[in-house]
Amino acid sequence: MSKFFTYTGSLLVLAAAIIAAVGAGSVAVPLSEIIKVIIAHVTPFSPAVDSVHDSIIGDVRLPRVLLAGLVGASLAISGAAFQGLLQNPLADPYTLGVSSGASVGAVLVLFLGISFPVFSMVTLPIMSILTAVLTLLFVITFARMLDQTLSIETLILTGIVLGSFLGSVISLMIALTGDELRQIVGWLLGSVAMRGWNFVSLLVPFFVIGSLLLLIQGQELNAMSLGEERAKQLGVPTEKRKAVILLAASILTGAAVAVSGTIGFVGLVVPHICRKLFGVDHRHLLPLSLINGATFLILADLVSRTIIAPVELPIGVITSLIGAPIFALILYQQRKERSTHRKRRGAVHD
Repeated sequence: MSKFFTYTGSLLVLAAAIIAAVGAGSVAVPLSEIIKVIIAHVTPFSPAVDSVHDSIIGDVRLPRVLLAGLVGASLAISGAAFQGLLQNPLADPYTLGVSSGASVGAVLVLFLGISFPVFSMVTLPIMSILTAVLTLLFVITFARMLDQTLSIETLILTGIVLGSFLGSVISLMIALTGDELRQIVGWLLGSVAMRGWNFVSLLVPFFVIGSLLLLIQGQELNAMSLGEERAKQLGVPTEKRKAVILLAASILTGAAVAVSGTIGFVGLVVPHICRKLFGVDHRHLLPLSLINGATFLILADLVSRTIIAPVELPIGVITSLIGAPIFALILYQQRKERSTHRKRRGAVHD
């Protein structure tokens, strides 16, 4: 019963965030009109709506809000999966360098004008997903070469170093570019503004595939969070499951970065808060992270476009302002817990 209220509460907060974000702006829209327009655009029904409100909501605000929700959900469930798989609360697409890898793929498409024949519409997300997967594989492989135990510090430092290197590659491409400069810089700042329904429809297939692949891995992630050897004893085919989880999380991250640019810390903040509030069972942590990740980024986008209106802040600025202190807090807590554990062990040995 408690889980029923948890899911219901999370969904109600998400619905409230969507309505608030759709209604807020330079032109305030009444709740009745918001509901009518949303019904008209996402269901087969066609209630009578004001043409001005229909244009404002249907063409501008609703696709922006839905895209923010999809991106936030993608990054949050990816972060929860990375943290469970690597047994590391600091792991997320941003700190592991996966977001930077996905950004390189997207910037390469914009810089070189790459377009796949026949499938030109999905060139950007496919390239982002490919470079995200390659980046993650490199981070894990290199970290394991440095430290067979794949410790938290080694993994995070490897991700940060590689992320910095990839950032330099992006800066080099920006320095060499011409007319595409404004497009690349605007995209890198992270935003869901002026994207439209075509970006929503572009992200949805990758979101559905990646999310479903992760949601069915909840029991396996519970086992693997106890350690790989313990998971094997419980009958989990760890290598296959790891490959599926890493691929699914990279698909979600790459597709999200392709449509919104680099938005940091969503995959760290939301799973951390959900774990504190709802527990560590991945069968519930993954879907709750997805729902609350959507809420988090919708509200962050709302703040970014209203806090100093009519000027809009990049959404990545808002998430970083929230995420960086939480990252530092988690790191401090981990170091404090380890120090306490070492002192206790020393006292036992004495």
